[in-house]
Order: sequence, then structure tokens, then C-alpha cells
Amino acid sequence: MLQNATLTPSRRTLEFGIYRDGDNNLDAIQNAVLGQALRTSQTDSRIEFTVEDTTRQHSHSLHTNDYTIADGQIGDAHVGKGVDMSDETNLAHFVARTLDNAEAGGAKQTWIDLVDHGGGDGGGLQTHDGSCMTMPDIAKAISDGVAMHAKDHPEDTGRNVDGVVANQCLMDTMGFADALSHSGVKWLAASPETMLAPGAPSNVAHAIASNESDPKAMAKAVVSDVMRTKYDAGDFGGFGSAAAFDVLDLDPAKIQSAESAIKHFNDDAASQAKDPDVKHALRADVASVDGMARFPEATSDMPWHADRPAIAVYDSIAADTRLDTSLRDEAGKASGAVRDLVLAHRESGSFDAFGGASYADAAGPTLHFPVKQSQIDPWAPQLKETDNNFYRTADQGALVRALA
Repeated sequence: MLQNATLTPSRRTLEFGIYRDGDNNLDAIQNAVLGQALRTSQTDSRIEFTVEDTTRQHSHSLHTNDYTIADGQIGDAHVGKGVDMSDETNLAHFVARTLDNAEAGGAKQTWIDLVDHGGGDGGGLQTHDGSCMTMPDIAKAISDGVAMHAKDHPEDTGRNVDGVVANQCLMDTMGFADALSHSGVKWLAASPETMLAPGAPSNVAHAIASNESDPKAMAKAVVSDVMRTKYDAGDFGGFGSAAAFDVLDLDPAKIQSAESAIKHFNDDAASQAKDPDVKHALRADVASVDGMARFPEATSDMPWHADRPAIAVYDSIAADTRLDTSLRDEAGKASGAVRDLVLAHRESGSFDAFGGASYADAAGPTLHFPVKQSQIDPWAPQLKETDNNFYRTADQGALVRALA
């Protein structure tokens, strides 16, 4: 049972919103992120957590808990009927409430942690029918929440969501990075691969608060926290939460540079791929980089086999002497522009939990690179990886149509 405690107002460094959608099979295990938040707050008074938790824990019926965590105590607790966490309006209201609390506590930064199943460019925050809230809708909800806060608190119109932690699978993508950047988010912390629940630990909030004026140090500390965390699986030993993890810089100029470089490459590659020899070479280069879903239980129809680390793909093409120099140079420029987004990353050379699969090439965000028709949106309309602004603006579809 949640109990309210009266907390003394204080100046915070970080307001960290935990938006946990527990209406599915991850409910019990992802509940751990709340205990992590409570323990983090006990040792770091600079952080306040704003929590919305929809769950069946401690009850047979779905219900939603709203509360704050600060200084090791629960505050302002409310329990109500379970809400639809995959509804854009609900997420927007949570964002606004988190920003309200950030202003009240004088927080220097505000981050949102999205906790649920994720589907890469197909979206996240799984809905009741098994599909996902689209990336554009997640980004719009954040923008709408910022606007709600600004409307109700005109004295605080400069406050925004500074960063997003995607405690969901496969959300380290160019599409998600682009969508969040257009909503004013500065940083994305996410994995390109599926994650093992409970996933990214809530103590990353401490890494953020400890480095609020140094983004590179912050990013390095966040990635270190995620990749060194081990969860206890009893007789099976410990397991890590992620095979790879990144923090991306979503600076609009950097996103635009990546979009432009990728578009130039895509347009030229699609044109040159009319030559069968060029098409064969490009398909071989793309296929040489394994897509995500590298775990042993992955089925062939999973869409994420075509979600390949973008830097690795472009580097493979740039090194292919079968292609002309201009195309190879454009691939190199695309690689460099994407690499410039990566503030910090770490990959596993042999991830035991996934049968020893290597993620040595999984640095940076993924892009949808199908090399056969069956890999293009195989779960549509439930999940559509091609339905996002970056895919369209960067002409990724032109390359896909040329090669698949």
C-alpha cells in the first residue's frame, strides 16, 4: 500500500519521470525499476522521480498508481482505475505533470523513462492489441505535454523534456532519434537490440544528475551503468540487461546533417543500382551486417532482422572497391554523420544471454535495410517500420525499393 509523506521542498538537479506500462507479461519483472528509483533517491537528494505505474501488482485488477519519489519516500500518492498508457493524450498529461514537478522543485533537467515493450521503428509502449504507439505519436505526446505545461505555467515556458530513456527493446533508431529531436528532446538513451527485463536501471538518474553540465560524461556514465548492471536469475546466475546501449545527441543540426548525408547516398545508390552489378554489390554489403533480433529464439518473420546498425552498413559499402569512388565517399559521409550523433556507446563482443552473439558492430542507431521483399514491414499493419518522417525525408524507401 502506498502511503503519502510530506516532503520538504528542495532544489533538485533532475526530475526523472518513470512512465511504466505494466498491462502485459513484463509487469512483474519491470516493477523492479520502481524499487531501483526508491533506492537511488535514498542516496541522492538531487533527484525526484515522478511515477505513473499501471500494474496488476498487489491486486487482481489493473490499476494506475501516480506518485513521486524523493529522499527515499513516497509522496502525493494516488491510486485509480487502470488507464491506457499507450494513449497519446495520457502520455502527454504525464509529461506535463513531470514538468510541473520539475518547476516546483527547481530541477535543472527533466528526463522521461518509457518502460514497456518496444518495437524499434514500429514504435513502443505496446497497445492492448499487440501493436505499438508509433514513434511520431510518442514524440507528439512529448511536445503536447511541454505545451500543456507552458500554457498552465507561462513563467516556465523554457522548460522542456531534455532526455528520454527508452527502457524498451530496439528503440535506438534513426527514426526515433529524428522524431524526438523535432520535439525538442536533446538526448536519447536506448538499445538497438532487444533488452532483457527489467532493462535499463533507474539509477541512471544518478549518472544524469551527477553530470548535468557535461553531456559526454553523462552519456558515458549512463551507458556504463546499463552495461555493467547484472540481474539475479537464481540458479541460472546473473544476466546483463543489454547487448548494446547508446546515448545519442539529438542536436537538430546533427540530425539534419545525418538526414542530408543519408539522402544523398540513398538517391545515388538507388540510381546506380539499376546496374545489376552495383545492385549485387550493395545487397551483399548490406546483408553482411547482421540485423537485430540476434537472439536464438528469433523467428525469421521478425521485422528487426532488417534493422541493421547504420554505421556498420555504411562502412561496409565505403570499403567495397567494386563500387565507384563517389558512392563510396557518400557512404563514408553518411557513416560519419551518424557517428557524430553517438555521445557514448558500449557493445558486447559475446552476449551470453543471446547464445554468445556478437554485437561488436552494434555502435550507434539502426536503420531499416531490407534486402528482400519479405523483410519490408512483415508485421504490417500491426507494426510499420517504414512509417516515420526520417524514412521518408531521407529517401530510405528509394534504397529499399532498389535492393529488396
